[in-house]
Amino acid sequence: MSKGMPNMGGMGGNMANIMRQAQKMQKEVQSATEELNKTEYSGSSVDDFVKVKVTGEKKIADLTISEKIIDPDDPDTLQDMLIDALNNAFKAVDDDKQAKLGKYTNGLM
Repeated sequence: MSKGMPNMGGMGGNMANIMRQAQKMQKEVQSATEELNKTEYSGSSVDDFVKVKVTGEKKIADLTISEKIIDPDDPDTLQDMLIDALNNAFKAVDDDKQAKLGKYTNGLM
């Protein structure tokens, strides 16, 4: 009987190749994520009275509110428009992340 590792039929080479591919994919995902996080995404309310820009990390970078919509007697309309604009911007972030990272994460979650 020989001592040491049994003959794995070349599996050691395959495992090393799999590890290299995994490391390459990890670097690609990290690079794509960093690029996405630096990107700014825009969202707006229906009539563009409220406009917002957010980063890929979903942090608000800019917010513009038209004077036409500011009515002290009707704060609900402004609140609804803010929510609408923010949700549109966040959806743009999510859609872009899915488009750019989906090839790496499909089937993993």
